[in-house]
Amino acid sequence: MDSPGNITMPCGFLLRGFAEFPHLRPALFLLLLAVHLATLSGNLLILVAVASVPSRPPMLLFLCQLSAIELCYTLVVVPRSLADLTMPNQGRGSPISFLGCAVQMQLFVALGGAECFLLAAMAYDRYVAICHPLRYAAVVTPGLCVKLALACCFGGLAVSLGLTVAVFHLPFCGSHLLVHFFCDITALLHLACTRSYIDELPLLGACLVLLLLPSVLILASYGAIVAALRRLRSAGGQRKAASTCASHLVVTFLHYGCATFMYVRPKASYTPKLDRTLALVYTNVTPLLYPLIYSLRNREITAAIRRVLGRRRPTQAVGQSLCEL
Repeated sequence: MDSPGNITMPCGFLLRGFAEFPHLRPALFLLLLAVHLATLSGNLLILVAVASVPSRPPMLLFLCQLSAIELCYTLVVVPRSLADLTMPNQGRGSPISFLGCAVQMQLFVALGGAECFLLAAMAYDRYVAICHPLRYAAVVTPGLCVKLALACCFGGLAVSLGLTVAVFHLPFCGSHLLVHFFCDITALLHLACTRSYIDELPLLGACLVLLLLPSVLILASYGAIVAALRRLRSAGGQRKAASTCASHLVVTFLHYGCATFMYVRPKASYTPKLDRTLALVYTNVTPLLYPLIYSLRNREITAAIRRVLGRRRPTQAVGQSLCEL
């Protein structure tokens, strides 16, 4: 452990980004820019399409919130990364202030946490739609959807504030060089002077709330769904009901799989360059895939997008459950 004299509270950090690959930076910039523009276009199109629906069923609120979260999620990280790629190679990295780093990390965790809770709310929607179809309209009301949406946002915000305060109260020492393209939690913990497991307790607590708790709720919902499907006598009915949940399962596995692999492990196993590569995929590729996997398969949103783009076709009746994708 460093001596007390070497422990400092930094004025800022240095984001290494991809400074060690000067020849790849132009190509990486063009690739990330194309992916970023496609992600923004897809999610904005969904938001505009939902706003154009005159009578929105409750389930569209969840899909709209998912697109809004992904839109903000990419804006927190990607524009800064693109700007750093256009700057001349500054040797050690691009500076970011202590406050700017804290705000970026807090927003990143808040949006990721809100998505974790939102996926659990969507699983509950599927549970009601499949296990209690006749009561769906009475249970999943617009009022309940608004309450769940607000709970997801405030839950992610509360956890992110506590985690940010805990991480940025740690003593930092050394060069303050983050081998990363944004202020990620694991990269910051790696710079902390102390090496005890106490440093990891805030991250562990956040993982329990943001990953474990929603996972239990999702597993409970799908456990009830599987039990309900086994009671169906029609094999065709089982396949149809199961296929309606495929998109949600794919998105859930992508989100929780990446988050678990990146954050649910001891600090001793942290590998800066590997984590940076995984985060590059996590923050750029998955937000692009979500609209394609999920929202664009919904018939009501597809019809709304066609109206927005001027390709008017007969629309489906409004009032389906979120499972009817």
